[in-house]
Amino acid sequence: MSSTPSTNLPWDVRRLPRADDAVFLVTGGNAGIGYFVAEQLSATGATVVLGSRNPGKAEVAMASIRERVAGARVRAIRLDLADLSSLASAVEALEVERLDAVVHNAGVALDDPPRTETGDGHELMFGTNHLGHFALTHWLMPLLSAAPTARIVTMGSFAAKSERLDLDDLQSRKDYRPKRTYGRSKLAQMYFGVELDRRLRAVDSTVASVVAHPGGGLDSLTPSRPPVHARTAGARLRAAPAALLLQGKHAGAWPAVRAVLDPAVRGGQVWGPRVFGLRGEPRRVPVWDHLADTYVAARLWDASRDLTGVDIGTLPG
Repeated sequence: MSSTPSTNLPWDVRRLPRADDAVFLVTGGNAGIGYFVAEQLSATGATVVLGSRNPGKAEVAMASIRERVAGARVRAIRLDLADLSSLASAVEALEVERLDAVVHNAGVALDDPPRTETGDGHELMFGTNHLGHFALTHWLMPLLSAAPTARIVTMGSFAAKSERLDLDDLQSRKDYRPKRTYGRSKLAQMYFGVELDRRLRAVDSTVASVVAHPGGGLDSLTPSRPPVHARTAGARLRAAPAALLLQGKHAGAWPAVRAVLDPAVRGGQVWGPRVFGLRGEPRRVPVWDHLADTYVAARLWDASRDLTGVDIGTLPG
């Protein structure tokens, strides 16, 4: 990435460094926080690829980015993380020689039963949010290793802080509660991001793995990007009290964007909002105690390898 600022200067979310030669992939970049990650990264001059299940929504998101970012270099590939067999061809569709960063952002959140499975037979949230990104990383690794220094940024969630994995029931077959299953799927992603960096460091890889979480992002505090997202004046007024503790999804994108761009960021770190971990400028935050459990991380890694049929165990340097 070109012309990065001095690490002594304060990070400014509104004055991002240039990254004209870089190529970034954002999974789920057509909506929500992923959209704003893509919009903000596009403003650096980088080529930004949206990974999206829905080509129509991706077209709408790209049009919105181009409307707001002059000269934006943005395109899309069809990416369905719930279909593991499709991921190799999705990566081929990138048609690039290297990838400077991927933001593992796409996710599914279900609020109500019944328990749903992917076509591969995995619980939908765990299968998409965690296993899909685990397998995608396998296929992306040659492109990431071809960049001088590349980053894998995994988007976790503050909802994962109070959760713990049940290693004997990762698929929530015995006890399915949607909100808990979602939180555990995000926790699994975060374990993966931290464990991945340990393994990358063990083989002196040029690729770094960083974890970010957006804090509390509300649609009602998010600026309008019609037709991607529309916010009414009434919704904005009703959400005003919540702004003391929460923020919009544009701000929820800041930790991931910093994790991609800031030369001071290092692998194995966690980045989140400054104020109570819920809102504000992005900063490095402590790794949660349970997230530092290497036994759980290793067990999850082995289970993920067996469930996806891909092995990231022999990582290229």
